[in-house]
Amino acid sequence: MRILLVEDESQLLNAYVKGLKQDGYAIDTAGDGASAVELCEINTYDLVVLDINLPKLNGIEVLKQVRTLNKSVKIIIVSANRSIEQRIEGLDLGANDYLTKPFDFQELRARIRALLRRDFISQPKVLTINDFNIDLNLHQITYQGKMILLTLKEYTILTYLIQNRERIISSEELLEKCWNDEADPFSEAMRVHIYALRKKIQEATQRDDVIQTVKGVGYRFNP
Repeated sequence: MRILLVEDESQLLNAYVKGLKQDGYAIDTAGDGASAVELCEINTYDLVVLDINLPKLNGIEVLKQVRTLNKSVKIIIVSANRSIEQRIEGLDLGANDYLTKPFDFQELRARIRALLRRDFISQPKVLTINDFNIDLNLHQITYQGKMILLTLKEYTILTYLIQNRERIISSEELLEKCWNDEADPFSEAMRVHIYALRKKIQEATQRDDVIQTVKGVGYRFNP
């Protein structure tokens, strides 16, 4: 899942980033409204956390433009303004939720989880594909009942490949969905993660063909 955090208070923004990265999200950031719109024009986000009082372009204008660009992205407004009128305006313009500052970071995490879960209401919380069992709530993957211990990044990559198992996933798509804008497409980071992931899967399954490389195209999950 890829999230855009829009906040001009750098200390608060850094706290958001640190906390949400621990949950396995790919995070991009913007310190002003104009930059936020530019990022939304370039990238596809699953969720945007949007402050209202922003330099260059206020949050309400950002909300209008982002909602025009992407009808399905989830948007949480955060603001120190407690007026009912502004809350109503934000929700009427397409925000999915509204948090008033100050708030507990755990509440933000819970609201993000709740909004992102809505996309998967019709999908099972546990996926069973042959001998693989994927618990989307607990972030756990087992093979024949035995846990495969993965890092957050490895889990994110494998889950994305599993959920899109009917097609080949390009390196560019993996970078977009599992990393953030700071990821270098020419670095070896992704190959290193894929290598480590394959090694752990091979140890658990005694198979070396679970994650297949399609030369010149990308990767495919083979259950």
